Amino acid sequence: TWHLKKIPQIVGERTFSLASPKFEAKTKLELNSVCGIECQRRLPVPSLSDLKDLLSYETVFENGTRTLTEVNVLGEVLNSAGNTTARRSLRKKRQIYGTDSRFSIYDKRFMTNFPFNTAVKISTGCSGILISPKHVLTAAHCLHNGKDYVKGSKRLRVGLMKTKSRGDGRRRKGAKRNGMPSFQWTRVKSTHIPKGWFKGVSGDIALDYDYAVLELKRPHKRKYMELGISPTIKMMPGSMIHFSGFDNDRSGQLVYRFCSISDESNDLFYQYCDAEPGSTGSGIYLRLKEPNKKKWKRKIIAVYSGHQWVDVNGEQQDYNVAVRITPLKYAQICFWIHGNDENCTQG
Repeated sequence: TWHLKKIPQIVGERTFSLASPKFEAKTKLELNSVCGIECQRRLPVPSLSDLKDLLSYETVFENGTRTLTEVNVLGEVLNSAGNTTARRSLRKKRQIYGTDSRFSIYDKRFMTNFPFNTAVKISTGCSGILISPKHVLTAAHCLHNGKDYVKGSKRLRVGLMKTKSRGDGRRRKGAKRNGMPSFQWTRVKSTHIPKGWFKGVSGDIALDYDYAVLELKRPHKRKYMELGISPTIKMMPGSMIHFSGFDNDRSGQLVYRFCSISDESNDLFYQYCDAEPGSTGSGIYLRLKEPNKKKWKRKIIAVYSGHQWVDVNGEQQDYNVAVRITPLKYAQICFWIHGNDENCTQG
């Protein structure tokens, strides 16, 4: 069963106006290695003042203006995981590990229905996932390189899958066959990125805060996926994670995969799910059949950050890495969605 946790409160305190960004950074879908598994375990536990700083956030609006909101953290601050060491196997390939185990989703009945229709394409080249009638979760580095917002993020758009163009059934010359998805593009009204992401990149520490939430200009009227709190590997329902995105090497296709997790830190999952750039920012979810119910229940518990080289036993080893949704991150994302903390007491 899903285990409910009491969530700390994230409360907005003050909001300041900042200078407009330049929007000149280059989009980089694969990041260089930063703090790896061993380094993560040596990091000190953040103090309350550290957390308030890391969870303060920037908001960029459609017109290019930018604000910084300082937050306070109330209630018990929960440690997200006991630093568990799990199975570890040395591998030397990148992103596709051995046999490619990804599935391209072609059937319209799957593509346009839950859960696959929650996957979206971000105009900067990444993927994302619908988490409310107006919000999308993705990776922060799809929008910001740690110093500036990337080119194209000023006029950011989100592509929702559709399989039929407007008008009648006649296909235009050169139109895609095989039910390949086309996209209905929606403008982004505002973007939230935690301050911890800027510190994480510039300070060359972990990618713990590589997540962002986009508010769409208008509701999408589709079923979205609920947020959950990331369990430890030992508590993982079915021991499998799942995610869908738009991998660059399979242009125009929605690509689904699932795998087990190899290792974890308090804020990151390390796994060998096959993925290529383009799927970065996908929502990683668990599925569980609840007692006496026939349908699967799904919850997003991490954001796919991409391929990373990390230090393991003094050697560089590669993984595909995901940012866990801890109780604090759940509280922050929930606050961004609702604008208050009243709906964010349990997750």
